Amino acid sequence: MAKRIFLFLMVNILVMVTISIVVSVLGVGRYVGAGGLQYGTLFMFCLVWGMGGAFISLLLSRIMAKMMLGVKVIDPATANADERWLVETVHRLARQAKLPLPEVGWYESDEVNAFATGPSRSRALVAVSSGLMNRMGRDQVEGVLGHEITHVANGDMVTMTLLQGVVNAIVMFIARIIAFFVSQGVREESRAMVNFLVTIVLQIGLSVLGMMVVAWFSRQREFRADAGGAQLAGKPKMIGALEALQRTTELVDTQQQSLATLKIASKPGGFLSLFATHPPLDVRIEALKRAP
Repeated sequence: MAKRIFLFLMVNILVMVTISIVVSVLGVGRYVGAGGLQYGTLFMFCLVWGMGGAFISLLLSRIMAKMMLGVKVIDPATANADERWLVETVHRLARQAKLPLPEVGWYESDEVNAFATGPSRSRALVAVSSGLMNRMGRDQVEGVLGHEITHVANGDMVTMTLLQGVVNAIVMFIARIIAFFVSQGVREESRAMVNFLVTIVLQIGLSVLGMMVVAWFSRQREFRADAGGAQLAGKPKMIGALEALQRTTELVDTQQQSLATLKIASKPGGFLSLFATHPPLDVRIEALKRAP
């Protein structure tokens, strides 16, 4: 479950840097006038391109998840018994949540995890790892699926996109202001190159700081998805799913951190907890147990 957001964030940074290079080369977005920076024009420029980068990342999220994890979408016509159960369970939970039926798939991995992603409620993908199917009972798997369907029902990917778009805009705005003033301290013939390089470096660095804000919001969102999963699948099944994940944390793949926010569980620690997209499993379990 932990890979849902990190993929989105890393694609977003790549898109943002690409956009900055393209607009610089093409000379798009003239926000420096005779009197210096035109802050209103600059902010609107950053808002448009920042939101654009976030929404491009959202549109690519399902495709990138399939490519990076090798997700095989299940065809009910050729599915085996376990695959049919998986599709039927996801679709039943989706109907309970009054959602269009999502794509359902699985990917080959020993890790015990699952994810949901997609640009909208009507174009969602729910996928589980082979490790999860092999190591969890069906009640526990249903709890996991209820959690993922809740993410879709809550429109979490769209909400994350809006937040990331605002962060993008602020990052672009601050980076360009600092780059402008830094470039004024060098020879005129070098200013354009200095401005460009400082903008790119600052944009990458500030984007990493912005990830802390997005990760904090993602952690709050996980508690809501746990509560929703408990409503859809039943509280004992949701708690059982989290407890099963807690027993198998060594089987969470940390090799592809670019996918960390897409999944149900992660293994943050120390300083990296600031970038964790999921709260600790014991905290999530305790929150569910306290809930009415």
